[in-house]
Amino acid sequence: MSARPNPEAAARQAENTDPHRAGFACFVGRPNAGKSTLTNALVGRKVAITSNRPQTTRHTVRGIVHRPDAQLILVDTPGLHKPRTLLGERLNDIVRTTWAEVDVIGFCLPADQKLGPGDKYIVKELAGIKKTPKIAIITKTDLVESKQLAEQLLAVSRLGEELGFEWAEIIPVSAVKDRQVELLADLIAPLLPEGPPLYPEGDLTDEPEMVMVAELIREAALEGVRDELPHSIAVVVEEMLPREDRPADKPLLDIHANVYIERPSQKGIIIGPKGKRLKDVGTKSRKHIEALLGTPVFLDLHVKVAKDWQRDPKQLRKLGF
Repeated sequence: MSARPNPEAAARQAENTDPHRAGFACFVGRPNAGKSTLTNALVGRKVAITSNRPQTTRHTVRGIVHRPDAQLILVDTPGLHKPRTLLGERLNDIVRTTWAEVDVIGFCLPADQKLGPGDKYIVKELAGIKKTPKIAIITKTDLVESKQLAEQLLAVSRLGEELGFEWAEIIPVSAVKDRQVELLADLIAPLLPEGPPLYPEGDLTDEPEMVMVAELIREAALEGVRDELPHSIAVVVEEMLPREDRPADKPLLDIHANVYIERPSQKGIIIGPKGKRLKDVGTKSRKHIEALLGTPVFLDLHVKVAKDWQRDPKQLRKLGF
């Protein structure tokens, strides 16, 4: 007697025969459109620094999302903007190079801000990239009512039509409230090329640890400083070494890092009265570093002046740009 077919088992088998996909997707948008927060939400852990200040991201961070059917490698680019310094020009070059190499582009537009000239400038550039599928992602939907969200969805759809292309998908998300983040991954996955995973299971980013540690220190240093300072801060980790003569069950990692600013007058802002600000930066960033590396850390921070480094090619090279 033949066994009765099991619909669930048949469905699972059908799922298993679907080809695995793996590839690169990047989020673009003007500064502070929520790209880094979205990357962290999809990966499920902090791999990109976030700040309410525009133009925080300076490195192309790859976050890796592992799924049974696909591996999404998320490339988080700096916001495309009108450059005023050599650093700004280099950041824009990074964005355009990244666009040319990825499999899917996600254009991020905040729900609470009207489509502006900056958005139109970016979408116009995207229209020139013919073969790469483009998804419009309306971010920060937790900040608006449904009527405003509907208007934003309509505006971004019309913008695509005006520039002669169709979005592969248009999706509203809230990374902060975890709304539709998983659905976004579901929509990106089928657009990736077929292939095996490109990174081992468990890898969440391919950023070197020293770069990530420097970024966490810079994120802490960005909090609560005056408006003119964010772009003036750079951090370089000089050394990361396990403390010698420690018992195996009580390791300690010594990290020595320099916080660079552009002018001597900025030093006092970073250090704060009686060194309080710098101490707070160390305490805050150390917690994130210990969570990232999984080991206790001794963090030694020094503030140094690198005169006008954003405009000086030699200084930019020294600071890793």
